Amino acid sequence: MEQNKILDKLHIELISPISEGGMGVVYEALQHGTGDFRKVVALKLIREEYSAIDEFRDNFMGEAKLVADLIHTNIVQTYHLGEMDGQYYMTMEFINGVNLAQFMRLQRNSGQYLAIDLAVFIVSRICRGLSHAHQKCGRDGRLLGIVHRDVGPKNIMIAREGDVKLTDFGIAKALDLMYNEEGHTIVGKDAYLSPEQARREVTDARADLFACGIVLAELLLLGNIFEDEDGDAQATRENIRSLEIPDFREYREDIDEKLNTILQLALAKDREQRFQTAIEMLEELEKYIYSDGYGPTNEKLAAYLAELLP
Repeated sequence: MEQNKILDKLHIELISPISEGGMGVVYEALQHGTGDFRKVVALKLIREEYSAIDEFRDNFMGEAKLVADLIHTNIVQTYHLGEMDGQYYMTMEFINGVNLAQFMRLQRNSGQYLAIDLAVFIVSRICRGLSHAHQKCGRDGRLLGIVHRDVGPKNIMIAREGDVKLTDFGIAKALDLMYNEEGHTIVGKDAYLSPEQARREVTDARADLFACGIVLAELLLLGNIFEDEDGDAQATRENIRSLEIPDFREYREDIDEKLNTILQLALAKDREQRFQTAIEMLEELEKYIYSDGYGPTNEKLAAYLAELLP
């Protein structure tokens, strides 16, 4: 009842829940304005009991502050952070589509592999968004040092128009804005950690590139090579730390030497041997899919998604 009063004051009408977690709920909503103005938005609402806890509230506000100026076609945009009667909320760009976990589930149900060029295209767009975030500077010109730390299928959206967007910077770190103390805790989802995250080391932008490598391999093979088959988190983290990276050509015959090399570089255990920047990884992915002069586009991905969706 209290939530409804808050939404009425904000001129927000809930349509349906999009996702729900322990800390809050994300809704599809309508933002109403003067003269019958209406805009579809995503409303991220922190649960009332968590709004009162300093750590959760600070993380929620930290995410909004961090992404407020990350305006990029491959990053979900944040419009507003607010608080009313002790409950915190965030309005964001609404993406009419699916997340990458849902997309891969649809792909598995089709009984076929995803075309290689589309798999590479999807990850190249994530690298574009990450490059923007990693290079972002504050108003004083200082590099913010943003590291997402949670790049994975549930945080990658594919719109029906074919746009690929990175979302949920809730556990990202940046200069003067970091609420998870690295070195003591593991931050991120176990199956998409970098080796340095799994070892509880301090991360930099190269951790996100390892996660991109995991996502690319999963799109190509429709399975995560590091995830323990029994779902044991400790075993998964040990696989990330020590599992020898395979020759991917042995898993799928249309993976060629060039793509296998890209995967090996992205998944190098030693970050000094990995791609050093998102733009470097992006360039290699784009050279791979566009070397013949024409390659996948948003429109091609949109048409393919329309075929997969019921």
